[in-house]
Amino acid sequence: MAEIRSILATDCGSTTTKAILIERRGDEYRLVTRGEAPTTVEAPFDDVTVGVTNAVREVEELSGKTLIGADGKVITPAQDEKTGVDLYLSTSSAGGGLQMTVAGVVKEMSAESAERAALGAGAIIMDVVAVNDGRKDWEKVQRIRELRPDMILMSGGTDGGTVTHLQELAELIRSADPRPRLGVGLKLPVIYAGNTDATGAVQETLGDVVDVRAVANLRPTMDRENLYPAREAIHELFLEHVMQQAPGYGKLKTWTSAGIMSTPNAVGKIMETIARERNINALGVDIGGATTDVFSVFGGVYNRTVSANLGMSYSICNVLREAGLENIKRWIPFSEEDAYIRNQLRNKMIRPTTIPQDLRDLQIEQATAREALRLAFEHHKSLAREMVGVQKQRDIGDIFEQKGGGKTLVNLFNLDMIIGSGGVLSHAPERAQSALMMMDAYAPEGKTSLTVDSIFMMPQLGILSTLQPVAATQVFERDCLIRLGDCIAPVGTARDGEDCVTVTLNGQSTAVPFGTIRVLPLGEGETATIEARPARAFDLGQGRGKATTFPVIGGVVGLIIDARGRPIALPTDGPARVAKLREWLTAMGRRRDSEDVQ
Repeated sequence: MAEIRSILATDCGSTTTKAILIERRGDEYRLVTRGEAPTTVEAPFDDVTVGVTNAVREVEELSGKTLIGADGKVITPAQDEKTGVDLYLSTSSAGGGLQMTVAGVVKEMSAESAERAALGAGAIIMDVVAVNDGRKDWEKVQRIRELRPDMILMSGGTDGGTVTHLQELAELIRSADPRPRLGVGLKLPVIYAGNTDATGAVQETLGDVVDVRAVANLRPTMDRENLYPAREAIHELFLEHVMQQAPGYGKLKTWTSAGIMSTPNAVGKIMETIARERNINALGVDIGGATTDVFSVFGGVYNRTVSANLGMSYSICNVLREAGLENIKRWIPFSEEDAYIRNQLRNKMIRPTTIPQDLRDLQIEQATAREALRLAFEHHKSLAREMVGVQKQRDIGDIFEQKGGGKTLVNLFNLDMIIGSGGVLSHAPERAQSALMMMDAYAPEGKTSLTVDSIFMMPQLGILSTLQPVAATQVFERDCLIRLGDCIAPVGTARDGEDCVTVTLNGQSTAVPFGTIRVLPLGEGETATIEARPARAFDLGQGRGKATTFPVIGGVVGLIIDARGRPIALPTDGPARVAKLREWLTAMGRRRDSEDVQ
């Protein structure tokens, strides 16, 4: 392959299409400029390429290059330094993204493995149907018929096991006679990733009703998952069936240098790449208007979940309902009537494109964001866990009785980095606000680096990482990622003001009492080694009361010492709670936040 010197990448979101231009400057790749325009997948345009062209035109204007030719297509490969690019890539979540239904034999086992595979491929899970999910057969048939997903992922059984329940599941899907959301007269794609012995029976049962594609078993043995083949099949069918039916995507596909990738799948790719390149455990979040996606890589195992009812505009009242008003109010640093808070959130839901007009409304929105992030994280931890059934000898009857799940893979002591993305985090007026929102929502333990995506280019970098991982990593680290600072957080509890931790930085020791936050000066990119000595009741990962040393990197906020204990305990008394929240805001450098609102 010839040397790649210029790259154009677009992301077609549900409302906005974003374009970025990357060029090789010397020995490294850097972001040159970006542009954006409204997405045009719906009427009156009904052609996604119109929005793509408009976003690229802005890049042309800012860069002084000609990127679109006389035929209206992106010019590839580059003709000279001022004309065209060597690589053009695109991702998309327009048109509702990839919507799937998952079907499995055992809800806690095969269906859960299928759910992990689908979520990891960038899908929104509309429903999980299982033989033992408690619903009557006619209810399952009606549900599958009503949902009209883009595709179904079917799984169940270990290789060489019984096929009876898989035949029953296939009969259930056949009875539903499901129709795809897009494409009149087309067969719905069904990916079969179950017991290989049942492949023939499933294809015979479903072949004349749906388009069946068989791949390797998701759960070939009780103690092993094999998610990759199913995820690749989902991605291929997404391009072949879903993207081909969406307005303008067939045309866009002829422009690109590689297939179009779903936006969440692309974000997951860059998360996996960064975790692998840096050999770290990472947690990422994209909090949007309707959904909140959470991504994690622990010990090389990638997981993604999407909370489709937790968002900051269209779904903000769902956050209010699920979290409860009292949980939102606990993060608001002033006293306010319940009706006012409810009305602010309702106004945001019916006017989703508005932004807070004053500091009071901003703090209500950021308090709600903390609860959306927390609830989505709890959902993620419940799914990102060890497999059920491992190292247990059972017959099929015993398996149906198995309850609960394995231990979560998310270990906060082992978490190296949190990456925040989405408007409320990436575009907060002050970076300290973003840091505090993530600290409050996730309560990181030990040492954790807090970062945000500057302008939400992770999807474009994700698809780029599949072709040019070096370029994607360099742009991610230099132009995408903004370091807020490392957070040192002892685990334990005490009374306010009692000893918690003493931190020594550059020869200067700072005692941080329980219930407080301290920010030590350590500029962006500065490195140091600190000694942290917790009090007897506190643990920094080495055991209670045991000192440890950490290599730390500064950020735009600084080095954050969070001595509020775990779990974070807020005063129950209203005035005391407000005073404590203002104290923390002041400590984070947000004096205006803590003083302006009375």
